[in-house]
Amino acid sequence: MFQDESSSVTLSSSSPLQVFSMMSPSPSLGSPYSWLRELKSEERGLCLLHLLLTCANHVASGSLENANIVLEQISQLASPDGDSMQRMAAYFSQALADRILKAWPGLHKALNSTRITLVSEHILVRKLFFELFPFLKVAYLLTNQAVIEAMEGEKMIHIIDLNAAEPAQWVALIQTLSARPEGPPHMRITGIHQQKEVLDQMAHRLTEEAEKLDLPFQFNPVVSKLENLNIEKLRVKTGEALAISSVLQLHSFLASDDDDELHRKKPRLGLKNSNGVHLQRVLQMNQSTLGELLVKDTVNGYSPSPDLASSSPPSSTGSVKVDSFLNALWGLSPKLMVVTEQDSNHNGSTLIERLLESLYSYAALFDCSESTVSRTSLERLKVEKMLFGEEIKNIIACEGAERKERHEKLEKWIQRLDLAGFGNVPLSYYGALHARRLLQGYNCDGYEMKEENGCIVICWHDRPLFSVSAWRCRK
Repeated sequence: MFQDESSSVTLSSSSPLQVFSMMSPSPSLGSPYSWLRELKSEERGLCLLHLLLTCANHVASGSLENANIVLEQISQLASPDGDSMQRMAAYFSQALADRILKAWPGLHKALNSTRITLVSEHILVRKLFFELFPFLKVAYLLTNQAVIEAMEGEKMIHIIDLNAAEPAQWVALIQTLSARPEGPPHMRITGIHQQKEVLDQMAHRLTEEAEKLDLPFQFNPVVSKLENLNIEKLRVKTGEALAISSVLQLHSFLASDDDDELHRKKPRLGLKNSNGVHLQRVLQMNQSTLGELLVKDTVNGYSPSPDLASSSPPSSTGSVKVDSFLNALWGLSPKLMVVTEQDSNHNGSTLIERLLESLYSYAALFDCSESTVSRTSLERLKVEKMLFGEEIKNIIACEGAERKERHEKLEKWIQRLDLAGFGNVPLSYYGALHARRLLQGYNCDGYEMKEENGCIVICWHDRPLFSVSAWRCRK
């Protein structure tokens, strides 16, 4: 693997990785590779990174026999209940295998024909993510504070929740608004979700809380997938102050109809030509944890290469669908819109580009798990498998309209929203102060927040993971 580059990689002569890096995959190697299982944690992590990059290169170049051999090698080291690197590698290797299987649609469909993904399971895992990690709590806190400040003095408030599955956010807002010195406003929430049962539960919980606090309240349920939303059903009325909350929703609109054609026309990107520097940096790292291997990329000089940068789609709005949706929201004349998105670059046009970027961001998320939740936790396993694992699979294995997890960086969302007619509203110091206190309550040094252009970015150490930004309708 990578014979062209192995001579330039600086490794300890006693490291098993040096021997491994010069081995060419061959069916004659056999399996299992017992020596792989004897590696120390640090050496195992380096080997897994090397193997994942190697496997992705084979998949991208169509060398499926070699990809199969490398996947077998990964299976000797990866584990969904091991350390951070082992867990992450298990899901990345599964995603690469799934991408290979998609070359045989009949086989892929047959193997997945009995798989049932219940919406209730998706809601459950989102609730577990909300409970185990602070990211959504911080996003809800910042959103609510922005709404409170924007709606000061308003007597009729209408909030549109683009994914109404978690009542905790609006329960907290109802409690705050009910105690306003000038008296509570009349409050209406329009919740959008594809499951009627979810909206019924939301309506019951919020109505119950509003009645307890004597706050005039209405809940307007809209049963619909977001991409099929009929704007008229939002029932926005003249005279009410409108706020829109979008939590991890807008990136799914970035798929465009011609993505498949674009993918077919673009040349395949191999690691040898474009990413040797990245591989070399990874192999030269000498840290003992996944976070140290990947998250501190600024220390190790990681940045997208010119080749990778030039292969990205143009930095315009990029998708007719997201432009159209944002224009429709702008047409509602909201007084405020708060957007929470993953702050990662997972929307590259090539497999290798997406693999490199997603390794960095998911390394941080798996490190969060390792630092804050027990390895034996069933809840942790569910979040990693059903949320992180499914996102990784979508990023790595899917193309075209099927690829929904198209996370992009905050600067792209700023550009996109600005072009759609929205002006940035700086998030308040008061909200940021409470959010920092919330993070400190986790008794973990890794969680951090930083301000960028009036927006808040939530990080694990130096790795940005989620951004929260507030916007007003600019006429």
